[in-house]
Amino acid sequence: MAKPHHQALYSAHLKRLLPLLILILGSSPLAGCVNVRPWERAILADPCMAVVPDPEEAKLEQHLFAYREGSAGGYGDTGGGCGCN
Repeated sequence: MAKPHHQALYSAHLKRLLPLLILILGSSPLAGCVNVRPWERAILADPCMAVVPDPEEAKLEQHLFAYREGSAGGYGDTGGGCGCN
């Protein structure tokens, strides 16, 4: 049984576009590889771009949350909130 005309066209387009799609998807991770000049590093290391702006404050908040909830919230803390580490 012969394929309908639209399926044959779709198959032909797919065969033509597949190598291009593989090339684009394969080369996209390379776009993130960039050499940063020393004078540009200060801009990229701006404190406002930090994931946790104040690590000590975040650790204190995690400790207080774990103490208040009576369990460690999956942050690697030990103990159950009762004071028995």
